[in-house]
Amino acid sequence: MAGQQPILTVSEVTRHLKRTIEDDPLLQDVWMRGEISNFKHHSRGHMYFTLKDEHAKMSAVMFAGNNRFLNFKPENGMKVIVRGEVNVYEPFGQYQLYALEMQPDGIGNLYLAYEQLKERLEQEGLFKEENKKPLPPVARQIAIVTSPTGAAIRDIASTIKRRFPIAQLTLLPVLVQGEEAPHSIAKAIRQANEVGGFDLLIVGRGGGSIEELWAFNEELVARAIYQSVIPIISAVGHETDYTIADFVADVRAATPTGAAELAVPDLKELISRVNQYTQRLKRAQHELLKRQKEHLQRLQKSYAFRYPAQLVKQKELELDQQLERLTKHQRRMVSDAKDRLSQLEYRLKRIHPEGRLRQAEQARVKLEVLLKKEFQQMMERKEQQFQQAISSLNLLSPLRVMERGYALPYKAKTQELIKSVKQVRMNDRLHLRVTDGQLICDVKEIESESGGEGYDQK
Repeated sequence: MAGQQPILTVSEVTRHLKRTIEDDPLLQDVWMRGEISNFKHHSRGHMYFTLKDEHAKMSAVMFAGNNRFLNFKPENGMKVIVRGEVNVYEPFGQYQLYALEMQPDGIGNLYLAYEQLKERLEQEGLFKEENKKPLPPVARQIAIVTSPTGAAIRDIASTIKRRFPIAQLTLLPVLVQGEEAPHSIAKAIRQANEVGGFDLLIVGRGGGSIEELWAFNEELVARAIYQSVIPIISAVGHETDYTIADFVADVRAATPTGAAELAVPDLKELISRVNQYTQRLKRAQHELLKRQKEHLQRLQKSYAFRYPAQLVKQKELELDQQLERLTKHQRRMVSDAKDRLSQLEYRLKRIHPEGRLRQAEQARVKLEVLLKKEFQQMMERKEQQFQQAISSLNLLSPLRVMERGYALPYKAKTQELIKSVKQVRMNDRLHLRVTDGQLICDVKEIESESGGEGYDQK
């Protein structure tokens, strides 16, 4: 029994292995060395093979989109260096190499160095398009940095002379292969910039193997090209050859001949274009002159040229009419301004502080009279209400009751008004209040009208 351990399907385990491998950066961009076996070039263009060494082997595939750039034909038994990514082919549950690049093992180290330098310079920004300089539209002074004995100089010179014979060519002879070649090429580029006067530099050589072209993959040459003030066209090898110099240069030409075609225009085409522009300019001048003549003829036939005296009289008449209208308009404006001024003066008088003060004083007097009248009426009303209140109080006053012969008994100590015989005891001292004073008495006998027990005491 599996116990607490989860039970996975084959697909789940395979998918887990695939994710694990995909998360490993080493396996996503790896260089491998091995020998090709079981090689098969499919009709659709894909290449299937096994990469092996003396201890292990691995299935590999190189799709048509990647293998079309190979400059050699892979074969069984060939030792190669392959760059690609390792991943899992889920239907079979097997890991395999998906090859992106492949080179014969004999020159593999050079390609590794090439890729490493290319990546580093690209990160520094040496390949950015915004850093590239535009080529001059017409280059008159051209320096060519190449071997004086190679085919490249002959192809470039013959093409430029054929297309643009007025261009001045200067050969800066350099070594194009070997250990001293990078220093020679970089020095020539720097000298061309120091001397000045050149409109354009062409740097390159004819085709060859990777070892023969390696001088143009050196960092020294790449930085000299990048630092050049003069625009540079790279022309290294054949169309399929790409070097570091090609990526750094302002423009890459597929071949030396292509560089010459990019460097200068075709003089015959320029002359033809100038002739076309000349004809177009002549036609435009002819049309302009024709239109100006027609305009002059219309002016000459116009009324002003045929009857100038009548035109002057007519304009004088129009001027008099304009002056008359202007005078009327001026008078109307002055009249309107006077009316507005009168209205403003009237409004100013109405709102003058002196008038407003008089109005305020009159309003104050009226309010004072009204206030006195209201106050007198209010006093009369309050006096009336006061007398009515006094009358009501007199009616309810206990003094009026005492005037009719009654007295008000109070306890001597507590001044409590006695309303019932139940509130007193024998020998209690009482105060009897009458209209003109009070009497002090002691209780000697208590009688209750109800005759209740305990209240008939002596």
